[in-house]
Amino acid sequence: MIALLGENGAGKTTLMNILFGHYVADEGAVEAFGKRLPPGDPRAALDTGIGMVHQHFTLADNMTVLENIALGTQGMWSWKLDRVGARERIEKMSFEFGLAVDPEASVGSLSVGERQRVEILKALYRDARILILDEPTAVLTPAETEALFATLKLLVAQGLSIIFISHKLNEVMAVSNRVLVLRSGRLAGERVTADTNRGELAALMVGQEVEPAPVPPSEPGPLQLVLNAISTQKRGSGVSLDRISLSLLGGEITGLAGVSGNGQAALAALIAGVEVPTSGEIIVRGTTARDWSPRAALAAGIARIPEDRHAVGTIGDMSVTENVIAERYRTPRFSSRGFLDWKASRAFAEEIIADYDVKCPSPEARIRLLSGGNMQKLILGRALDPQPSVILANQPTRGLDVGAVGYVHRKLLEARGRGAAILLISEDLEEILALSDRIIVISKGQLSPPSARGQRSVAQLGQLMAGHGMETA
Repeated sequence: MIALLGENGAGKTTLMNILFGHYVADEGAVEAFGKRLPPGDPRAALDTGIGMVHQHFTLADNMTVLENIALGTQGMWSWKLDRVGARERIEKMSFEFGLAVDPEASVGSLSVGERQRVEILKALYRDARILILDEPTAVLTPAETEALFATLKLLVAQGLSIIFISHKLNEVMAVSNRVLVLRSGRLAGERVTADTNRGELAALMVGQEVEPAPVPPSEPGPLQLVLNAISTQKRGSGVSLDRISLSLLGGEITGLAGVSGNGQAALAALIAGVEVPTSGEIIVRGTTARDWSPRAALAAGIARIPEDRHAVGTIGDMSVTENVIAERYRTPRFSSRGFLDWKASRAFAEEIIADYDVKCPSPEARIRLLSGGNMQKLILGRALDPQPSVILANQPTRGLDVGAVGYVHRKLLEARGRGAAILLISEDLEEILALSDRIIVISKGQLSPPSARGQRSVAQLGQLMAGHGMETA
């Protein structure tokens, strides 16, 4: 298994899209199994035995697993899908490679981890001999990531070649045999995984040694936000909040740890004003909020870094400028008498691009053209200007490389130093332990009492995350 490692925007996905035929290279050629592939022809890549699982899945939600996998595998004159034969083959592959999924289930009803299994099965169904996985763990929980790694080892043992695109050093060290490092579109180095270490790979990625952001002692200030006995309505299969209480102090980072799906989404939606409590009260700097909404939250000085930068944080077909003013386009800074001030808007976008080192063609570029790390920097700049009193940082470094992670951490610590109250919601326990002044665990919609940095061991936090001892914590 080869790992293709690099910062966000280093060219990893571009290179693999050339290999798979989605992009046409300006120079050079692609050869597979001794055969030169015609440029820009995904069908030729598929017929040669190259399969690709994209970071953002390409499945039809209104079709079944079986239909998604078999789609396009029969001749155009085949008027009926051989469902029996397809089902038998899918079940056989599912059993062999530990990719458990119901062939008759609707894709729209599947979890993210299950959808990824379908994407892998789709490639295997087409007899892939080389499998390209583009950032396969970016949207997975730790448990789903472990299950994926077990599957990949089985696939390699069966003779499949895998190209694993990632920027997560611990994952690369855990699953790969060789590592190729890209930096700014060039090959920065190649290493045998057993002969290297995380420090060397990080230095190859960013061009210098990467040091974690220093965390000075906190100086807690006044209460900025209080949630008092809050409950929320249950929506679908999501976990609702059950009479939780939470206080956020200025100049302090409160880390919220928990296994995905235990109420983090409901809490983030509540603080952002998207969710309205069914009981309890929200108190902002001593004043009880009456009509809670996204506009009220913004007016109260609450900034948010959303969990999903693609679906919630940005609008892909709008420009960088339009996205950075999206939450404040009605304010006097960006509008006058009902008309947008495009000059001020563009100046703000240029300011963020410069201050946050965003690699971006221009303020008019569609934001979907940016890498994940650069998109996150724009969201960070939008959230931190002007200086907010409360920052909701929901999975702020998910899918980011080691350099971008350090940058986000430093910016959050700077905001903490200016007196902002920060709620850090993360499924990365290392991140919680590194940054948080106080740590709270969420399980089944309830919160544990807070503990100071170092007060609870990793094992104790893990027990609370699993729901054990929450009532006595």
